[in-house]
Amino acid sequence: MKRALSIYQYAAPLVLAPLSFLLWKREYSGNLKLAATAWLIPILWAYIVPGIGTNVLNVWEFDTRLRLGRFRPHHGFVFGSATAMIAWLVHGPPARDLWDVARNALILCSVIGFWNLLYEVKALQSGILHVYNQPWADGRDETAIALDYAPWFFGGFGALYGAGIGLMEWLDRRGALSMPIFAAAFGLVLVLTLTVPAGGYVLQSIRRHRHWGTRPVKRSC
Repeated sequence: MKRALSIYQYAAPLVLAPLSFLLWKREYSGNLKLAATAWLIPILWAYIVPGIGTNVLNVWEFDTRLRLGRFRPHHGFVFGSATAMIAWLVHGPPARDLWDVARNALILCSVIGFWNLLYEVKALQSGILHVYNQPWADGRDETAIALDYAPWFFGGFGALYGAGIGLMEWLDRRGALSMPIFAAAFGLVLVLTLTVPAGGYVLQSIRRHRHWGTRPVKRSC
């Protein structure tokens, strides 16, 4: 499993990053504003959130040959290109109303949350990823470790990412997606994906573990 994931982390982005962008561009008939939202948001998120989690908070750590501190520098494209491809595969007709925006949010919350939870468990089991959270400190298995953070970070991200795609499509359909509005909406979606899942995780950690979950937890002897 470790060998397969080690190959995947380099091979998949080389294929999926350009392919997912071209597919989204074709999906939107060359509309680069819509394509940029679907393709770039998960790449940026996967550089910012795991970058902070590894090299600032030290809660996560990648054990790979190519690293910057605790972070693998290509991680944005490992997660982002696969996520953009998954989103393209389940994408339906462009959103026509706010109900469609909500539908997009629910679909991507479910799909991205599920597949990334599965990936996290396999990455933890293979030793490519280490997460020093409370379940790890308590000696629990990889599934319990991943379940402590993955639903919020990946399911939460998926919901807001899906809503962001739908929002952009809805604005475009109404002829309201001028460059200033696009820039503001893109920034809003990115900020929400960065803050809401993290905030939900912190509140959950306080309730479950009586601490914020933003620092490594030491194992008891």
